Amino acid sequence: MESDNKPNIQNPHPPEPTLKEKTAKGLFWGGISKGIQQILSVFIGIILLNNLTPDDYGMIGLLAIFIGIANTIQESGFTSALANKSEFNSEDYNSVFWFCIIISIIIYTILFCCAPLIAIFFNEPNLKILARILFLSFVANSISISHNAVLFKKIMVKERAKVDIISTLTSGAIGIYLAINGYGYWALAFQTLTYTVMGSILRWYYSPWKPTFIFNFTPIKKMFGFSSKLMVSSIITQIQSNIFSVLLGKFQTKTDVGYFSQGFKWASMGAEVISGTVSGIAQPIFVLNRNNKKKQVQIFRKLLRFIAFISFPSLLGLAFVSREFITLINSDWLPCVPILQLYCIWAITAPISVLYMQLAISYNKSFFYFTQTILYALIQISIAFCVLPYGIYWMAFANVLTTYLYLLIWHIYISRLIPLKIISVLKDISPYLIISIILIVFTHYLVKDLEVVLFRFFLKILTVSVLYILIVWKSNSTIFKESVSFIFQKR
Repeated sequence: MESDNKPNIQNPHPPEPTLKEKTAKGLFWGGISKGIQQILSVFIGIILLNNLTPDDYGMIGLLAIFIGIANTIQESGFTSALANKSEFNSEDYNSVFWFCIIISIIIYTILFCCAPLIAIFFNEPNLKILARILFLSFVANSISISHNAVLFKKIMVKERAKVDIISTLTSGAIGIYLAINGYGYWALAFQTLTYTVMGSILRWYYSPWKPTFIFNFTPIKKMFGFSSKLMVSSIITQIQSNIFSVLLGKFQTKTDVGYFSQGFKWASMGAEVISGTVSGIAQPIFVLNRNNKKKQVQIFRKLLRFIAFISFPSLLGLAFVSREFITLINSDWLPCVPILQLYCIWAITAPISVLYMQLAISYNKSFFYFTQTILYALIQISIAFCVLPYGIYWMAFANVLTTYLYLLIWHIYISRLIPLKIISVLKDISPYLIISIILIVFTHYLVKDLEVVLFRFFLKILTVSVLYILIVWKSNSTIFKESVSFIFQKR
């Protein structure tokens, strides 16, 4: 019919992107964001390592547990709670906005008064003023929690990418300037504070939602049953994640805290690229398909293959070149290499754990998330106390070992929500794991006799990277082909 050829003037807007397009776009921009952010972080971290001491990093590491818990309490799990709502309601976001600000002011006041006690506990007088300045970061963060939830809910990954990259670049410049000019741990403190302030400003700018002066906390009450479990779980996770730094700071030295924090930092930076990319889209996508379990299995397995394709070669590769990497930066930091290598083995599972958690949260299963987090934290904390006399290396090893057991428990539970078999999971990840291990072993024997550290470092990376890409290309890996195809479409 003639009318069929006419422009559709009643619907001038382009159609909504499909689920596949949303997922691909989210992975693409999430990967770009985290990739650039971590490249900047590596560059910044290298400069800081050459201008700061393990004691400087140790000072910040002693306060990490307090900052983590405070950030968790002020956010209270509302980002996930808002994302799980089927419809966008401005009143919900407004109530979360004012609630988070009030809570953050209360928490800061408490911690401000407790700063002298923290300094006494660690027998470090300088922690008093450092804590009071550094704790301002979560007050600044509180003003943009709702805005971040909007960006997350609407899968505005490109905008979130800009926020992360600009914040990292700005805060890194501040940190480098202060470190070069001899400000020590204050460089790290103001780097953290600048990152938070800049991130909040940019989330306000990019978010299509703005708060009003309407105070109605009824939506908070409705969401609190779900969000409170996530909040408590996250608090316990923060305790578990930072308990090693606390124990080392109390019973060992700030230097040990510095070595431990750097080993963990470099490994977690690699994991964060993949975890952040996946977590930026997984929960909203799972929520959209909550009534189609077969589709959820397909999405889960595709994301799992994407994780394995990226994380196994990159993180095991980081462990492979870690000694050369640290030597080239600053050989004084070589004691952190075994910790870095151990946590690289942990890091390959971190994005997979995030994927399991996001699926559980999309089903509003915050109670299981809550109970499993408590169980895992109690085990980790108990192990930390038991292995403390044997030193930081055994503490790291025990932590990694427990993580793998925890991942198995997550799979058993998730398999009750959707028909996901362990054999399918192993089938999805094993090719990339086997290829990565074989290439690393082969390259080790190829370059082991090279004396020049710089040459050995780059030859390791080049050999593993080229051979890995060649093998997955020749084996017709679907994930590889789809990734390449999408990247070229964006050119």
